[in-house]
Amino acid sequence: MKHREGYAAFVPQPIPPKPGVDMVPALWQVLSDADRALGRLDGLADMLPDPDLFVAMYVRKEAVLSSQIEGTQSSLGDLLEFETRATRREVPSDVGEVVNYVRAMNHGLARLSKIPLSLRLIREIHRYLLRGVRGQERSPGEFRQSQNWIGPPGCTIEEATFVPPPPNEVLKAMADLEMFLHSELPVPLLIKCGLVHAQFETIHPFLDGNGRIGRLLITFMLCHARVLARPLLYLSLHFREHQDEYYARLQRVRDEGNWEQWLQFFLRGVYEVSQQATETARRIVNLREKHQALLRQKGRRRMNALVLLDLLYERPVQTVAAIAERLNVTPMTANNLVRDFQERGLLREITGRKRDRVFCYQPYVDILSTSLAV
Repeated sequence: MKHREGYAAFVPQPIPPKPGVDMVPALWQVLSDADRALGRLDGLADMLPDPDLFVAMYVRKEAVLSSQIEGTQSSLGDLLEFETRATRREVPSDVGEVVNYVRAMNHGLARLSKIPLSLRLIREIHRYLLRGVRGQERSPGEFRQSQNWIGPPGCTIEEATFVPPPPNEVLKAMADLEMFLHSELPVPLLIKCGLVHAQFETIHPFLDGNGRIGRLLITFMLCHARVLARPLLYLSLHFREHQDEYYARLQRVRDEGNWEQWLQFFLRGVYEVSQQATETARRIVNLREKHQALLRQKGRRRMNALVLLDLLYERPVQTVAAIAERLNVTPMTANNLVRDFQERGLLREITGRKRDRVFCYQPYVDILSTSLAV
């Protein structure tokens, strides 16, 4: 669509595309692989001793990855330390954006039990995402009323790589997307997720935060359809590792209607990330069993040690005061436990201070930090 201001904006046709997606053999194969890998991941989650603890930490890992795509510098360690309320001064200021991502994700997942996946929910999640951080002045929770564009930093709209639909087209395009979300057309769910993600990123309905919301939509769709019992699939890692191809595939959908190659790329990501998440879960199970066996040899402090280990799987960065409170023990007992854990290589002091020290369950964080910027 050409505007009198001199720029051309792209207005997508509603999905599913017409003519429909050509389900060539290669696309069927990668869809089958992705379905199986996703099923294995969902099944493994039920075998974890405390799946909700694993999910809570995995959500944090995704928050860091997705936010790093948008330019944040915060690491998983920064986020975990920030949550102890005993942060070091050098923790990046943008850690608040990662915290908001966790809150937005958890809010959306909780709301899915009460309201359907809808434009209302998408706007709610967006409001949580931008509350009190960079972009908070850019209409949180509201579809844009001005033109945006995508391109290198500092580029003008005429120099943009892609110009999404004009503001007067956004609400209709999003309403069409919502209709497709709830349609009963016989479209395989993972194909539907790929179509929705690409369409959302093309509409770019917000002034900021579109990438993060678009990535969250994938997981919300899988949980809403009960294909995943818990939110364990996040494609930020795949999109970050193949960022140039990601943008190129999306642009070919817009320029040429090439949905098939985009969907093959998307489904390959589902397969690879599901495999990686499954392996991460296995490594965590093995780590926990190994450390439980180690701590059962501790004699009279054995029970407190095992309870502390469980606590570290919930929050792997802790202070002595927090441990004393959670275990209902004296500060001296908590100090002794922490000293024992340090000697066994389970805890590492991360502030370098002599007072108000902060300790990290490093072996666990190291597993979760695989593929994250440190």
